[in-house]
Amino acid sequence: MELGIKGKQALVCASSKGLGRGCAEALAAAGVNLTLNARGAEALEATAADLRSRFGVDVVTVAADVTTQEGRKACLDAAGDIDILVTNAGGPPPGLWSDWNRDDFIGALDANMLAPIALMQAALPGMIDRGWGRVVNITSGSVKAPIPQLGLSNTARAGLTGFVAGTARQVAEHGVTINNLLPGIHATDRAVSLDTAVSNAQGIDIDQATKQRQATIPARRYGTAQEFGATCAFMCSQHAGFMVGQNIVLDGGAINATL
Repeated sequence: MELGIKGKQALVCASSKGLGRGCAEALAAAGVNLTLNARGAEALEATAADLRSRFGVDVVTVAADVTTQEGRKACLDAAGDIDILVTNAGGPPPGLWSDWNRDDFIGALDANMLAPIALMQAALPGMIDRGWGRVVNITSGSVKAPIPQLGLSNTARAGLTGFVAGTARQVAEHGVTINNLLPGIHATDRAVSLDTAVSNAQGIDIDQATKQRQATIPARRYGTAQEFGATCAFMCSQHAGFMVGQNIVLDGGAINATL
């Protein structure tokens, strides 16, 4: 399918690997010029070189922590006029409700709620002026079905979801859409980390831990960064102009819900 976004300019956060890279690859394949961000410069430059060589698009890199004000400014300055914004950041650590203090919550809110809100507030005026824009926030399936031990993430991402719900409906008339993409378990470094923890805790090998987790997913497998990226790219396309303020779950059916 021709997505109709060739030549657009995108800022994709946390995009040197994993789901962020999957989104960057899919946008590059559609002819979108990219500003890529990640904290690690080496992996970021390797990803940029790969996308330039394979897709022939312009790729600018910014090695910075997008959860900080300085990091966001560096990304925004490098990206210029942003047509497409994909926000993304790793989640806070797990724990029990009794483990966290105010500083823990402020840290989670800064990274997973306030940072993407700040990026949207910076990018939306230009999108509105130009009469076109796409924002996709990579959040988590825990927004739809909260995970008890991820209370910090549940809290911050739910707040972001509330902000998007109202804001998306204020900017839609200007040709600008904002939506959220909610991943379940995908075959990324995060899945390896989770399965390794299960392996260590239960005294089983990592293949057993992986199969055990996959058995809880109706699709009986983990998602891929490529199919996640393809979904993101569609949400950024000319065909998604009537998709406003939605939370799209991509989890292989793991969340058992009708709505």
